[in-house]
Amino acid sequence: MSEISEDRLLDGRLLLRQPVEGYRAAIDPVLLAATVPAVAGEMILDLGSGVGTASLCLASRVAGCRIFGLEMQPALVTLARQNIDINGMTGRIEAMIGTLQLPPPRLAPGSFHHVMTNPPFHPGDGTASPTSGKDLANREGEIDLAQWLRFAVNMLRPKGTLLMIHRADRLDDLLAALHRKVGEIIVTPLWPKRGRPAKRVLLRARKGVATPLTLAPGMVLHEEDGRYTAQADDILRRGGGFTQV
Repeated sequence: MSEISEDRLLDGRLLLRQPVEGYRAAIDPVLLAATVPAVAGEMILDLGSGVGTASLCLASRVAGCRIFGLEMQPALVTLARQNIDINGMTGRIEAMIGTLQLPPPRLAPGSFHHVMTNPPFHPGDGTASPTSGKDLANREGEIDLAQWLRFAVNMLRPKGTLLMIHRADRLDDLLAALHRKVGEIIVTPLWPKRGRPAKRVLLRARKGVATPLTLAPGMVLHEEDGRYTAQADDILRRGGGFTQV
């Protein structure tokens, strides 16, 4: 395993051990966790869970929910389990190793109230990262985006909720992959600053619901001086939730 750093999230309330090189958690998984409309007693799947960033953020906001993280890289699963332990989340979050082709048997289709996921951002034919762990996290491999989302929807209970964050310039791919599989789709642009093009979108959808798509007003992340906006600060520092409409 490469050198490990210890970083703090949510204004220092969460400790995160993660590789110094390779994929490192930024604000994306924190924003993703904020969108999950979970309540106590519900089960959530964190698909492509890495070192457990989104799972930890969600568990810190919603007491009493159970979160299962699925990750294919053994080194990241090891770190996720350490993060669960050092943050006092044992019994609330479980980090499991597996792939979409060979998931753990306990991950039964139709079991989860919510699935949250930060799929690989780049198509499989994109330029590979020289760091293997980062490349595995960021670039589609044997499983493309459509297959990834098909698996996510399959794991949901009827009327369960799919939450994801992805590149804004792949919104057409996301919507094509979800066509006729989910409804009540809500797309929320994330504006870096007011008047700037969105680089990320949050997407929420529900299985077995036919409500038409909604384009939400979006959220501005930074003020002109670089500070987080009040809305972003509530999520990223105070661990608040985010309703997309």
